[in-house]
Amino acid sequence: MPANRFNGFSDYGVGIGLRVPHYDHIFAEKPVVDWFEIISENYMVDGGRALKVLDQILERYRVVQHGVSMYFGSVQPADREHLKRLKTLTRRTKTPWLSDHLCWGSVDGRYTHDLLPMPYTFEAVKATAARIREVQDYLEIPIAVENVSSYAEFHESQMTEWEFLNEVVEAADCGILLDVNNIYVSSQNHGFNPFDYVNSVPAERVAQIHIAGHSKFEKYILDTHDHPVLDPVWHLYARAIERIGPTATLLEWDDNIPSFDEVHSEALKATQYLTPTEPLPLNQTAEDLREVVHQ
Repeated sequence: MPANRFNGFSDYGVGIGLRVPHYDHIFAEKPVVDWFEIISENYMVDGGRALKVLDQILERYRVVQHGVSMYFGSVQPADREHLKRLKTLTRRTKTPWLSDHLCWGSVDGRYTHDLLPMPYTFEAVKATAARIREVQDYLEIPIAVENVSSYAEFHESQMTEWEFLNEVVEAADCGILLDVNNIYVSSQNHGFNPFDYVNSVPAERVAQIHIAGHSKFEKYILDTHDHPVLDPVWHLYARAIERIGPTATLLEWDDNIPSFDEVHSEALKATQYLTPTEPLPLNQTAEDLREVVHQ
């Protein structure tokens, strides 16, 4: 039975990312879309086409903001000018929550422009939670942190990734953006059962779910967002919905972007999982998922 949702997070239905190649189609055809996710940093400007397009979208559609540069795991203080611009944008969009990644990516004012995994230590929990609380208090809207895909691990970690996520969100009193594709990618790269992850997150704190496509290489899997969602990710999504209940779901497609209709059609596949009729086995293994991939 799904738990009561934390902080009023509501089911927004199924959305897609607002992307430049689709602007003309959206304005000409006015498709029925539950909501659009925008990358906050693309609209934190004083004027120009970006804000003009955003205002046109806001006249017809609901928008949720997603960030890529907050770096909650970095130890340097949050950039106050960045937060000021971000708050201005949240008031413009009336986003019900703001999401960004549970990662680090900056040192001494230098930015890697990448979402780097963190050491899963209690010290990192404390520092990261404090930063999330600072941002959440300043913006005055709920924060949802996203689990990232990873390709390396720290030897000094004191817990699993999902235990770290759980510790952080409890200490920060914030929500979760659960990326089930990232869970699958990391599980294959690091050899853990992705269902252990999905079964362990506090269901009531999940505000949103990401689904996406990934690419398999000889020795690792890469989170590429450049083609449809693969079967093992749909299996994880189904289990997440079974635990959490209907949840705002966003399809990410950020490279080799096809037509609007193709992206939207792929996203709407999620609706068949929103009311599961048969529970998935709790002891499904990573090997089971590998078999699904190769079928």
